[in-house]
Amino acid sequence: MIKKYSLALALIVITGWWGVRGFAQRGEEAAKWTEEVAAAGQKFLSTLDEAQRDKVVYEFDDSEQRQRWSNLPEGAVRRGGLQMGDLTQPQRDAAMAVLKAALSSQGYDKTVQIVEADEVLRGGAGRGRGGRGGGPGFGRDNYFISFLGQPSATSPWMIQFGGHHLGLNITLAGEHGTLAPSHTGAQPATYELEGKTLRPLGREVDKAFELLSSLDEGQRKQAVLTYQVRNLVLGPGRDGEMIQPEGVKGSSLTEKQREMLAGLAAEWTGSCTTSPPPPRWRRSKRTSTTRGSPGAARRRKAAPLTSASKGRRSSSNSPRKAAGMPITSTPFTATRRTSTGRTGGRRDLFW
Repeated sequence: MIKKYSLALALIVITGWWGVRGFAQRGEEAAKWTEEVAAAGQKFLSTLDEAQRDKVVYEFDDSEQRQRWSNLPEGAVRRGGLQMGDLTQPQRDAAMAVLKAALSSQGYDKTVQIVEADEVLRGGAGRGRGGRGGGPGFGRDNYFISFLGQPSATSPWMIQFGGHHLGLNITLAGEHGTLAPSHTGAQPATYELEGKTLRPLGREVDKAFELLSSLDEGQRKQAVLTYQVRNLVLGPGRDGEMIQPEGVKGSSLTEKQREMLAGLAAEWTGSCTTSPPPPRWRRSKRTSTTRGSPGAARRRKAAPLTSASKGRRSSSNSPRKAAGMPITSTPFTATRRTSTGRTGGRRDLFW
């Protein structure tokens, strides 16, 4: 069971490359989206006093702040920006409205559930060993928000939001944007809230097991790691690194398995906002996709990508410095979103 679960995690991590590779908008919808996100960012800044604005906004090319993100709890790393626990309720609401505008409904809900899981962890549930809580560095208040550059519908700027098990880096440049590098995790993986069972990453896990179950013996020999996955290889603090890809090539999968793989990848691309539907696999036959190296043939000049390495787990890619690289669209994108689907009918869990 441990071996199978490790494989599921490995598949999730690697397939997630598509989700953090980038996304793009088109036409009038693109212009509307960028304007909405910029407006939400400006509204948030308007709720702050001068000292808070000075603390939350960095220069777009501030390389130190750009790399100052992590999946570790507060206290283990030094983050920049404003801490959610230091904001008033209206300011917190405005901060979350920025994410609501920038992310899809799926991505926003996942973000909220990850943070709520950390609040459960802070209180003791989900930790084990007598139920001891995570302590003062955990929970809703210990997430940070910052901007690199001023919110704009035309000029490049970046939204950083993160804390324990979560790091979002959303760069926008007019009609284009990227969600790279980003990290999603959850502890506990399953918890109860108001009579409902929540699994922030449940869809990824379920789809990974489904794909795993579809592999034949030969495919499994290539795909299943022979060692235990324990830690991150690429992620916070490891920008610009690359490691050897390994696994089963997407080109060797059946048509059905490729569709399953694309569906699994969509759990990451689904965190992005509205984008065109994914192309059929036959349009990507030139792509030599391996676990840990999707699209290897096409990305020789692209940003460093996430992949698995012996004895560790990779969870997020680290692109070239965003200020100097083009922001491209991903060939695998998520479901279309409407403004009603983004904000209507949702009750925030805690913000």
